[in-house]
Amino acid sequence: MSRLIKNELTKIFKKKSIYITLFVVLAFVILTNCIYKFFYHSGSYDEYSDNYIQYAKEEIKKLDPNKPSDTKMYIDIKSTLDRYELAQKYEANSWQRSLLAVQLSSHISEKNTYLYGENKDPEKVKEIEQTITKILGKLEEGDWKYFANEDLEQAKTKLASLEEQKTKTIDKQELQSLEIEIENAKIDKEVAEIRLNKEIQYGNDFRNKALNTYQTEAKNVINVGNGERELEYEEKRDYNESLEKREINRYILENDVDVNKTNDVRGILKALFNEYGLFIIVMIIMIAGTIVSEEFNKGTIKLLLVKPYNRNKILLAKFVTVFIMIAFSILAVVVMELIVGGIIFGYDSLSVPVLDYNFTTGNLETINIFTYLGIEIATQLPKLILLATLAFSCSTLFCNSAVAISIPLLGYMSADMINMLVIQNKIEFMKFFVSLNWNFEEYLFGSLPSMEGMSCAFSSIICMIYFVIMLIPTFIVFKRKNIKNI
Repeated sequence: MSRLIKNELTKIFKKKSIYITLFVVLAFVILTNCIYKFFYHSGSYDEYSDNYIQYAKEEIKKLDPNKPSDTKMYIDIKSTLDRYELAQKYEANSWQRSLLAVQLSSHISEKNTYLYGENKDPEKVKEIEQTITKILGKLEEGDWKYFANEDLEQAKTKLASLEEQKTKTIDKQELQSLEIEIENAKIDKEVAEIRLNKEIQYGNDFRNKALNTYQTEAKNVINVGNGERELEYEEKRDYNESLEKREINRYILENDVDVNKTNDVRGILKALFNEYGLFIIVMIIMIAGTIVSEEFNKGTIKLLLVKPYNRNKILLAKFVTVFIMIAFSILAVVVMELIVGGIIFGYDSLSVPVLDYNFTTGNLETINIFTYLGIEIATQLPKLILLATLAFSCSTLFCNSAVAISIPLLGYMSADMINMLVIQNKIEFMKFFVSLNWNFEEYLFGSLPSMEGMSCAFSSIICMIYFVIMLIPTFIVFKRKNIKNI
């Protein structure tokens, strides 16, 4: 058996195609790392795109603020252009620019409403202009703590008002609504205090993003989880997602470490199957889809069958070789990423842990990147094995390499679309379909799967059934196949 496997591996590594594929993968790894290193942007959104501003300037010329049908649109576009003019004073990634829209949008819109709206009020305009001037002055001074203290005072005032209102409320439903508002106000107060205590400046750095995400997700947890009715399945999944994000971003704030960073060697390894999954699958399918069919197409199957081994052992040796090549493909991509990523980014990021929330214990798990990578590979193996088995079966049953490669690839590429349609439309019987069950990442740390009623044991059984259904006919057909005319 070992001699047969060794012989199969020798044949695979004598092919030029395997080295061409590895070279293409290496080129893509280099390209991916270079893009993350030199062209990666944090994803901050800028509403002032050149195209939109040009459109706004042209559109406002066509509008007459004194014409009732044009007034509202004129005010909206004029407010946007006013904000744009003010924003040009600051760099795109400055904290002033990110805060300007939040602090001035309502004031500018209100000012233009009193300037051009039906109820014109010059006194109100002067009053609002004073407020705008004060805010702009603080932005010019770089006094971000002024705005943080303003946020804190507003949160305290709102919290005190809500708690006072609660003491005067008897209605049960209204009390429940007030409780949720109070908890939200406490989050606003906590966020403002964290910003001041840890000196987290407004802007686009990872700490500010973590603080904003923490605030959003903490409120989602409160708003979704505080109702009396039982949550529907999708609501439970959304609740769990917010809970996990809240705890991960709390960890970032407490430990001052950017565990969400994606543009380094650790971040790319963490998303290995998102970045390079297609190449791994193509490599595996190419090998599994040709390992038998090529023997028939070239006529070398006769030379193989005259050896003192029965057909089942010969086919099993080929199948085991496919498994070895699955491991080789994954290892090759990991090694490429470690070498290329290390050269481009360095290896410092590998010391940063990966975080996952354990819904079973209610704790945040800190995992070494290589341990996490091992877990990730284990959760992806059922998919890789099933696709490889499908290619191997087609290769044996049809003796056609093109068919054996194309069918698994089409299945893989259409799987996500099928899964999305099934989940969106809640097609219950489709939970027995293999692609909904082959990603075991969904079951890590007590997470809820895509569809209600599924479990790790259920998916394991489904995957095993599909595996057996593909494999049994493969061995039966190979054993009975007539090779006299080949």
